[in-house]
Amino acid sequence: MTNSPKILAFSGSLRKDSLNSKLLEIAVQGAKDAGATVTTVSLADIPLPIYDGDLESEHGMPANGRKLKDLFLSHDGLLIASPEYNGSLTAALKNMLDWVSRQEPGEPRLACYQGKVAGLIATGGGFGGARGLLHLRQILAGMGALVIPEQLTIANGAQAFDENGVLKDDGQRASAASIGANLASTVGKMTA
Repeated sequence: MTNSPKILAFSGSLRKDSLNSKLLEIAVQGAKDAGATVTTVSLADIPLPIYDGDLESEHGMPANGRKLKDLFLSHDGLLIASPEYNGSLTAALKNMLDWVSRQEPGEPRLACYQGKVAGLIATGGGFGGARGLLHLRQILAGMGALVIPEQLTIANGAQAFDENGVLKDDGQRASAASIGANLASTVGKMTA
C-alpha cells in the first residue's frame, strides 16, 4: 500500500481491564499489518464534562475536547470498540462523540466526521454488543461518516477471553484483525 492511512482507535469503555479494549488491540494490529498508522487513545485518559450547551457557551470547548477534535481531524478513519450498556453505547462514548461534533468558528459543520471511515467491534453479554453497535452505526452515519458494513460482535465476552486477556477463539481473533485490515484498506482507497 503506497498510502499509509491514519486511523484513530479507541474503546467506549473506561474500565482498566476492559474486554473491548483487549478486542480493540487485535483489530489495531490487523490495521497496522495492512499498512495503517494507528493512534490508540483511552477515553479514561482524556476526561470530558458531560456535554452542556450552557457550559460550552460560557467556557467554550474544554481542552480535552479540543485535543480529541484535533485527533479526529488529523486521522482518516476511526476504529471503535464499544461495549453495550442497557442496549446502547456507553455514556462516555456518546458524550465524547457529542463534544467532538461541536462546530467551532471557521470549521465546517461536523468536520470531525464528514468523510471519515469507521470500523466497529464489540464484546459483551449475550448479545455481544450488537444492539449498541446498531446505535453507534446510526450516530456516525448521521454525522457523515461511512461505516464499513463488516463488524464483529462477540457474545459472552467474559468467557471468550482467557485469564491472561487473550481471545481464545482463533476465528474470532482473525475476524477482529480482518475488521482492522478492511478499515485500513477502505481508508487507503478513499484517501489515495
